[in-house]
Amino acid sequence: MFYTLGLIWMSWWCMTLFHPLHADLQRMERICSAETEESPITNLTWNWRRMELSWESSKNFPSYTCTMISSDGRRRKQVKNRKCGFSIETNLPLHRGINFTIEVPNTNISKHCRLIPEGIKGSAIENFSCVIYDVSLMNCTWQAGRNAPGDTQYFLYLKKSSDGNKSDCELYIKGENGMHTGCRFQNVMVKEKNAYFLVYGISNNARIQFYDEYINLYNIERFTPPLNVSVNCTTDLAGCTITWQKPRTSYEKPEHCFEYEINIQNKDEPEKDKKDPPVTVNTNKYEFKNYNVKKKYILKIRARGRSCTVNRSWGEWSEPIEFGEEKDYFLVVLLLLIVLGTILVTLLLFFLCKRYCSFKRVFPPIPQPRDKFNISHDENIQTENMSPSSLSCTKEITMVEEMT
Repeated sequence: MFYTLGLIWMSWWCMTLFHPLHADLQRMERICSAETEESPITNLTWNWRRMELSWESSKNFPSYTCTMISSDGRRRKQVKNRKCGFSIETNLPLHRGINFTIEVPNTNISKHCRLIPEGIKGSAIENFSCVIYDVSLMNCTWQAGRNAPGDTQYFLYLKKSSDGNKSDCELYIKGENGMHTGCRFQNVMVKEKNAYFLVYGISNNARIQFYDEYINLYNIERFTPPLNVSVNCTTDLAGCTITWQKPRTSYEKPEHCFEYEINIQNKDEPEKDKKDPPVTVNTNKYEFKNYNVKKKYILKIRARGRSCTVNRSWGEWSEPIEFGEEKDYFLVVLLLLIVLGTILVTLLLFFLCKRYCSFKRVFPPIPQPRDKFNISHDENIQTENMSPSSLSCTKEITMVEEMT
């Protein structure tokens, strides 16, 4: 019971997602019938999954010429059956409207039709862009149409070949109100040059226009930084030799397909004064001649495509690499701090002693004991020569003074 209900719900959900786009593409057949006069060529049908235009004919003709015309260009090819397939490499987007013409060579027989996608004008997504980074990851982002209803939800699928296989978005990036504003793909392999991206929307209140675009995958790959960057400096006039290897890519590319931008700045200079322009080279080696052994430098390198079928935009910068001899200010600062500290401590002790104590209290004189063995000879003689009468007199005087 629950399994059956689940299948019914999934089927309804898929029909809801694909119905608006299917209706827009099938409208082409009704327009063709209304716009053209009677012709043996009828029932033109565009298979948007296979990028194929098919038709019926009441007469057998040996060959047909089919033409696709849009504001972005014109594609024309000749076929011998009643199907005309356009490869992704030569196809044109459909969201701006497109004209199809089927002609029979050497006759006046033809069939014309125009595909005009339905929906609210301005409801399709805007500012669609994709980038491949870190070799195999891809991000696609967009903005909601300025006239899209608030309940609009967008869905993306990707097709990289002319067969019917497609890749739905693996992980949506959500914005306000849960609306999808981007998509992340993993394990993207750049095996084919072009890919077809289609973003369509659904809403309960209106029909939403779809958006489609053909993108050259080689042109949206952002290169990783160059690998194994190394610097070898000498003290003589030879300077420094900088070497590296090409960046990692999603597919193998020879060395001559890249060019590199080298940015070397003096670390000791203020940021506002760093004006050394980057240098562009076509090899994986650079000789830095302005090397000064007394300075410290910071090196960064990035890569872009120079030739071949590769992205011509600059990739990511490498991590900064320092080389050279940096000025050592630590010893000078340390000595200066020691001198200043010594001066401050000395001044502090001086003012404290001057305020709260005196030198006599802090350093009182030490009394010296009398040396009996070093009494002068004159004192001994004077004591010995004193008569008893003198001593008696002295004693009496002393007693009188005490009584008084």
